[in-house]
Parts: sequence; structure tokens; C-alpha cells
Amino acid sequence: MDQLINGLYGIPVAGLIFQAVGYIVDQLPFLSHAAVAISIPIIFAALCGVVCERSGVVNIGLEGIMLTAAFVGWVVGVVATQFLGHGDPTPLFGFTLPLIIALVSAVAAGMLLSLLHAWLAISVRADQIISGTIINIIALGLTGYLISLISQSSPKGAGSFTPLAIPQNVANLPVVGWLINAVFNQGPIAISAIVLTVVLQILLFRSRWGLRTRSVGEHPKAAETVGIDVVKLRYRNVVAGGALAALGGAYLSMELTNSFQPGMTQGRGFIGLAAMIVGRWTPLGAFGAAVLFGSAQAISSSITFAPPTGSLGDFMNQVPPQLFDALPYLVTIIILAGLIGRSTPPAADGQPYSREAAT
Repeated sequence: MDQLINGLYGIPVAGLIFQAVGYIVDQLPFLSHAAVAISIPIIFAALCGVVCERSGVVNIGLEGIMLTAAFVGWVVGVVATQFLGHGDPTPLFGFTLPLIIALVSAVAAGMLLSLLHAWLAISVRADQIISGTIINIIALGLTGYLISLISQSSPKGAGSFTPLAIPQNVANLPVVGWLINAVFNQGPIAISAIVLTVVLQILLFRSRWGLRTRSVGEHPKAAETVGIDVVKLRYRNVVAGGALAALGGAYLSMELTNSFQPGMTQGRGFIGLAAMIVGRWTPLGAFGAAVLFGSAQAISSSITFAPPTGSLGDFMNQVPPQLFDALPYLVTIIILAGLIGRSTPPAADGQPYSREAAT
């Protein structure tokens, strides 16, 4: 077998491809787990985009909502810990009272920002792109300034949620062990992203709420004629979408790390919008696209920290390292360029709605 593998690796040009496949298979346990972990905030942003745009409201402010939620969650955790202490973490996921208070605060902050966006987009009927952009700019500047003041006292956070411990004999199962470990060896927020994706897929296409949401996003005037309150439904969905985006921000500062850094979302909100488009405005499609983008970043990280050997490694050494850092964004651009014009958004997406005057 070793002779066959070495023979395949020795084939000119094609040998590099075989080596790349072998490298990915060898790194699969790390790549799969890292891809899921990296994808979680993108998944939440994409789900928020699906809920909002299926209702007819474009939400460009995902980046700002996630960043604000990450900041609020971490700061509230610091304050709650000072008053309540760290507390005893539960055996499952390491829940503590300060962490729960911080998570609720982060979600509430995201919902408040989304309520602001809903008011501007639905009631004021302002340009929805500008409204979202304003939220992004304010969130980036305000959180960056406040964290620079807070960090001067070097406060300690409330800790972070712990991943679910997978038994070693389960993680080492042939064929499926790596997949079980990648999906379930995560914290509660990450696992909730997977559960919420399935729930939203069912609700959006198999429930009364989903039918009303899709009708409001496609033809709000027709929906109004059958008794659906378009404005009320859009408000509720935009605020609910803000809670989803806030979970993505809380994941960054309360589960993936135990800290807040200025601009720590690093464009994940915009990549989430791209995942939504690639996924054709469906929760499962958006989930798959988000994992694809996360996989690209996981491969980039793997090449950086565990570079391949042999002729493939020699070839990689000739490639500028900046290319690997840009790989997730290049994948995003390439996929969007290939799908642009093929994915059709809801017909009333981004269009302000005003009720017909009573006669």
C-alpha cells in the first residue's frame, strides 16, 4: 500500500493533487472540528439574514449586531462576576449564573439593535442598506472605544462555556467518529446553531408562521388582503433575527474565547449574508454554505500551523502566506460570482411597505 501511495505521489502534477487529498484526510479530525467551530457565527448571521429577508427586510447590520452582542455579553459577564462571584459551573457545558446573565444580556442587546433597524426600515421607511451600515459603523466605533477604556483595569471575564465531552471510544469510531466529535464536541451555543437550523427549516416551510413570513416577503399587499399584519410580522421577525445574530456574537466572546477584541467579528456578518445567498435563502442551504466557508478557513489554519511535507510542502512554501489568510474570502467571492443571477431573492426583499388607505 505504501508503495502504491508513493507511486501516486510521484506522478507529475497529479501527484500534488493526490498529496493534497492525503493531507486533508490525515488532518480530517482537526479540520472538521475547526470548520464547525469557525462556521458557528457565520451560521447564526446567515439564519438571521434568512429570517429577515424572507420577511422582506434587508439587514446589512449583522456585523454590528454581532459585535455589540459580543461586547455586551463579555462586559456584563465581568460585572456579574464582580457581584456574584464565578459560581460553581455545572458538569454539562459549565453553566454559571454570571454566564447565563451575560448571555441573556447579549441576546437582549442584539434584539434592541434589531428593533432600531426595524423601526428605521419598516416605520420610517429609510433606506435599509444605509440603516444597516450606520449600525455597523456605530457598533465598531463605540465598542472599540469602550473596550479601550475598560481594558485599562484588566478585568477578568465570567469564563466561557465548556464543550460537550465526547467519550473517547465514540470519537475513535471508524468512519463516523470524526464527524460525531466535530459536531457534538462543542459548547451549548454552537450546538444550538445546528438545532436552530433544523427547526427554522421546518418552521419556514411547514408551519403557519413560515407561510405567512414567505408571503410577506413575496407579496405583502396580497398578504395584507387575507388578514396578515405585514408591519407587525416584519417587526417580530427582524427582532427575532437579531436574537440569532446576537447568539453568534456571544459565541465569539463567551464560548470560542473568553475575551472581547475590537472588531473581533472580522467580517463574519457579511460572510453570513453571502452564505444566505449561496444557500438560496433557506436555513439548510445557508448552513451548508457557512460550513463551506468555515472549511476554507480551517484549511488555511491547518496549512499555517501544520504545513504539509514532501513535494506538496515544497510547493506550498513558494505560495505567499497571505494567500492562505485570504482563502476564505476568495472562496466567498468565487462562489458568489458563480451564483450571481442564479439565486433569486424574495420579490419584496428590501422594499418598504405602507398600508393601503382605508376607504
